[in-house]
Amino acid sequence: MAPASRASSPGSLWRRLRFRADVWLAARLLPLRLRGRRFEEVLHTVPVKPCPRYAGLSAEFISRTVFRVTRRPLLMRDRRCLRQGLLGFGYMAQAGLKPELHFAVARDSVPTGRLAAHCWVCIDGQPVLSDRTPDMVTIYVHRL
Repeated sequence: MAPASRASSPGSLWRRLRFRADVWLAARLLPLRLRGRRFEEVLHTVPVKPCPRYAGLSAEFISRTVFRVTRRPLLMRDRRCLRQGLLGFGYMAQAGLKPELHFAVARDSVPTGRLAAHCWVCIDGQPVLSDRTPDMVTIYVHRL
């Protein structure tokens, strides 16, 4: 295979590095984009229109990249799953997949007044980025 064709193939090193840079930048800018927004607005801050640049990327590759880029957060430290969920959901949608972003709260936290919440991304009902914990009750599923 010629070097030029390798550079344009879906699994090329250049494509993977560019995607990782895109996710890194988006992860750094996300806290600024979310500041002062209500929940309904937060869900619409992430681009979800198909993007040819990300077409064909697998959910596993996107999940792995998002997880690696966000594993040591400076901002949104206490909301890491939200950052990962929004980024994963957005990039999977842009890759042409049909992700669902699930939100849940811990049953025991409701009476305390300080909700313990969590979110994760599923495709075809299977978690692909994070997962639900047993004590959580799903309260909302965001779909395209």
